[in-house]
Amino acid sequence: MFLSYKLWSNFQNSYFKPLYLCSSKLLASQKKMNKIIQLKDLGTKDYKETWEYQEELFKEIVDLKIKNRREETSLQTPNYFLFVQHPHVYTLGKSGDLSNLLLSEKQLEAKGATFYKINRGGDITYHGPGQIVGYPIIDLENFFTDIHKYLRFLEEAIILTLQEYGIVCGRSEGETGVWLGVGTPFVRKICAMGVRASRWVTMHGFALNVNADLGYFDNIIPCGIRGKAVTSLNVELGVEKVDEEEVKEKILKHFSILFEATFEKSEKGKKQSKI
Repeated sequence: MFLSYKLWSNFQNSYFKPLYLCSSKLLASQKKMNKIIQLKDLGTKDYKETWEYQEELFKEIVDLKIKNRREETSLQTPNYFLFVQHPHVYTLGKSGDLSNLLLSEKQLEAKGATFYKINRGGDITYHGPGQIVGYPIIDLENFFTDIHKYLRFLEEAIILTLQEYGIVCGRSEGETGVWLGVGTPFVRKICAMGVRASRWVTMHGFALNVNADLGYFDNIIPCGIRGKAVTSLNVELGVEKVDEEEVKEKILKHFSILFEATFEKSEKGKKQSKI
């Protein structure tokens, strides 16, 4: 059976054109994937202030994604990575158990520490001087849409970094973060992780003990896990202090390879140089 030219033309327009438009939109969105991450090193900063800044950057990305959807535009969404150290603070994830904090309010004050219940996953952890905290606030649609892969890549960046120092480490089944001595009676955690993700945008991240005062972990049941110790890179290496800037550079190197990303150093959004 033969179709008339007019019928065939109508068939082409109704069937193939939508396919072409869909594929064109897909290609356009792929071309606009932004794999540049703006790096901001905040130095030492109050936890609440940093949390509010994370929320600000998170909202910026989410609002732009909503705008793109509503207005059928394809503006690039930015990505951010914050390095920071906090004064002594304990944070409890949204599904955490407050009983894992072993201090009263007065005892917290006596230790010069603060406490916040926050909107990340996970239980309780400690942040303080000598700890490298990283907060990737990125649009995963610029990279891949798989939150489990994202968590494994975060862990892998830390694992590869520690391996450069000769540290044998890895994952512990059923738990996030990076561990030493897995499968032995001396298992210990060196890096905690907890994230939040919405509309494929992430916030919060990881805390790697480099020169941390481990005594502060005695005041909590870290991550709600009993019977497992916490350690720090300087302790494992048997040295007084590890160069924290060097550790940061190694983390960024492995993160950029895993995520196929480029870092641009910035301050208050102003670009300075590429990594």
